[in-house]
Amino acid sequence: MKRRLLFVVNVDWFFVSHRLPIALAARDAGFEVHLATKFTGHEARLRTEGLILHSLDIERSSGGLATLLQEFLAIFRVMKSVRADVVHLVTVKPVLAGGLAARLTRTGGVLAAISGLGTIFLATGWWAWLRRALVERIYRFALGHRNLQLVVQNGDDRNLVQAMTQLSDDAITLIPGSGVDTDLFHPRYTERHGKLVVMLAARLLKDKGIREFAEAAKLLLADPDIGRDRVRFVLVGSPDPENVTSLATETLDSWQSDCIVELWGSRSDMADALGAADIVVLPSYREGMPKILLEAAACGKAVVTSDVPGCRDAIRPGRTGLLVKVRDSASLAEGIKRLLVDKDTRNMMGQEGRKLALERFRIQSVAETHLALYAKLIANGQSGVNR
Repeated sequence: MKRRLLFVVNVDWFFVSHRLPIALAARDAGFEVHLATKFTGHEARLRTEGLILHSLDIERSSGGLATLLQEFLAIFRVMKSVRADVVHLVTVKPVLAGGLAARLTRTGGVLAAISGLGTIFLATGWWAWLRRALVERIYRFALGHRNLQLVVQNGDDRNLVQAMTQLSDDAITLIPGSGVDTDLFHPRYTERHGKLVVMLAARLLKDKGIREFAEAAKLLLADPDIGRDRVRFVLVGSPDPENVTSLATETLDSWQSDCIVELWGSRSDMADALGAADIVVLPSYREGMPKILLEAAACGKAVVTSDVPGCRDAIRPGRTGLLVKVRDSASLAEGIKRLLVDKDTRNMMGQEGRKLALERFRIQSVAETHLALYAKLIANGQSGVNR
């Protein structure tokens, strides 16, 4: 009988972009792979890939207690029905609600993937402090399953979550991101004629540093050494109405009307989109391990990003990219300008980025590590070994 693996993820597009290759590797290794998520149009593709689907209505905004209870019960029912050998929980709500459900349903093994700790760990003030204190206690209980492996994407998150949960070192694995297909994302060296392209690709949220990007663009477009004749600033992505930090469409439209940035919208062909970039920028406030920076490295693009957890872990500072101060548009503009005017450094960083992607971020390596963790959880469950 096939081993059963159940993914629980908040929404299908995130699963497709960040976890589908792992699911397919598990399928090819002989698992019966189930997916419980909120579907937004990817069902046909996922069924074609042989996945067994279960619909969940998970709101990515915080929601009230009644909503949270409904989501927990929905995850509980799926877990009880599937009776998986391993449950793979991805993103904050599935980790918290799914971790609780896994304890109550006596699921054999749990892999909880924390790809970022969310905006609650960025907020300030007494109310944010109270919310964090509550969430920390929920994390400790939700991640208390007797046979659990926790996956984090950077060392800062590892230390923070370990302090919250008191998990042992053996129960935590650091995997640098969700991997990148280095065959699809590869350097496309073309001779540039005309303006250089500086690209930020992300959901258009305030905590991705979108405002700082627009402010840096204003500074550089007015800089006599740069100006409008030398550079274009491009945003790839769209607002996310379910996220409280999403930028208003009116703000984005005004930037485009004022010829500060170009709005390219969401792209399903990111390898092609990155091929049009000369510099990739991500001035985020905090990340797990941003996939766009892994893709940029694989495509041989120099990077400018914030000196914060996740972002700084995705580059080799001074070799594959530059680190700048977070929430500081002047620092961001300075970093971008340095690469705009120094072609040799820009090209060197792109070449080093490609080497880094091949060494650390290949999707095959990420999938193999996950398969090893699934096997460990199954073996622990059979032997009765607890963490």
